[in-house]
Amino acid sequence: MSNVTEKVGKYRWTIASLLLFSTTINYMDRNVIGFLKEFFCTPEAEGGFGWSNADFSYVTSVFTAFYAGFTLFAGMIIDKIGTKLGLAFSLIAWSIFGVLNAFAGKTVAFHIAFRSLFGAGEAGNFPASIKTVAEWFPKKERALATGVFNSGANIGAMISALFVPWCMVYFTGDNTILGLQGWQMAFILTGSVGFLWLIFWFALYGNPKQLLDKGKLSKAEYDYIHSDKDEAAAEAASLAAGHSVKVKWSQLLGYRQTWSFVVGKFLTDGIWWFLLFWLPDYLKKQFGMTTQEVMWPTFIVFGIAIIGSVFGGSIPMFFMNKGWETYKARMTAMLLIACAPLTVLLAQYFGNVEHFGSNASILAVGVICIAGAAHQAWSANLFTTVSDMFPKKAVGSVTGIGAAAGGLGGVLVQLAAGGLTDHFEALGDKQIAYNIMFGVCAFSYLIAWSLMKTLVPTHKPITDL
Repeated sequence: MSNVTEKVGKYRWTIASLLLFSTTINYMDRNVIGFLKEFFCTPEAEGGFGWSNADFSYVTSVFTAFYAGFTLFAGMIIDKIGTKLGLAFSLIAWSIFGVLNAFAGKTVAFHIAFRSLFGAGEAGNFPASIKTVAEWFPKKERALATGVFNSGANIGAMISALFVPWCMVYFTGDNTILGLQGWQMAFILTGSVGFLWLIFWFALYGNPKQLLDKGKLSKAEYDYIHSDKDEAAAEAASLAAGHSVKVKWSQLLGYRQTWSFVVGKFLTDGIWWFLLFWLPDYLKKQFGMTTQEVMWPTFIVFGIAIIGSVFGGSIPMFFMNKGWETYKARMTAMLLIACAPLTVLLAQYFGNVEHFGSNASILAVGVICIAGAAHQAWSANLFTTVSDMFPKKAVGSVTGIGAAAGGLGGVLVQLAAGGLTDHFEALGDKQIAYNIMFGVCAFSYLIAWSLMKTLVPTHKPITDL
């Protein structure tokens, strides 16, 4: 790829970097609440909010539901107004409501309200980013580009893992600002970062044709971006047939390819939501870690996942460089990746302190790292199946539909995690809940791959939209 980059330029990777930073901000803001769970669930007499595990799951699951619902509209809107304005409006909305979450007080209902509006704002990030990748990269580079920006999900979680506990410790006593406590400053400071990103987005972003006309993009790179002959032929056929530039949901839902993406997102997105919001809780309950001790294992899990995101995106490119057609390369890569999360079945075995002593947490975190890296590798390729199968004008809408399904899956996983945790803690065996949840994490990807392959056994470009 280095030879290609030298010949045709690399402005497209500047665009990927902008998406990387927006996704980092997205997940940094999103994951703040996961590191505040212990504080929220601490009894009021001890300085916390006195929430139950179920209360926390209501906040995160309703947030996820709003996120899921609004991705439907976000994808459609972004297909109409374009990625530049669509992603900017999305970031402004989630940043504002992320800051306002600091003023929700102790009431669960207020947190649900602010977090729901925050989720509605966040809904535009992935439809806009996937559409941008489809516009800026040829097919063989799309999974890699998606892996690059998708790694922002891990970077954002890593930043939260270090920053939120620091806020809780630092902004106390005489260090409070205007009487705002540590949990409030965590929301305010992370929510404010997005406004800085907007400066670079408006200064650097445009579609390839616009930047070619402005002289910022070389003709060689422009031609390379549009070098997929099958995609060009499909777009030409669509134009020749007089198809509308607008695509209706009713049309998209009639394709098995749409349902393939929907199934993949529904069955696997919830696993990442589970890691984001419940990993700190697992480490505390399984190994008796404090909030500060949880920082580094969580940081490592999400750090390793970055490798999975980028490496997973490069696997199909390896196959395509050997002459494989796109769909075969993509699905083969995804099958290999889907096997890796099976290792998480060993998390509770390795996490047995009586058997493994001080090494138990290291071993358990190790297999969770593999699962987290596998999810991000899977996600990079799953997102790219949309631009493999659909014309660019439909990418935002299809991504939105799938993201909504993924959000619904996330709601169910989080409600299950909250209900199981409360149930088994009441029975005096809190670890059983995580045994069940890790079992779900282990097999979801293979089930999803099997159903996707059943729905779309072979691939042909869609030309009748």
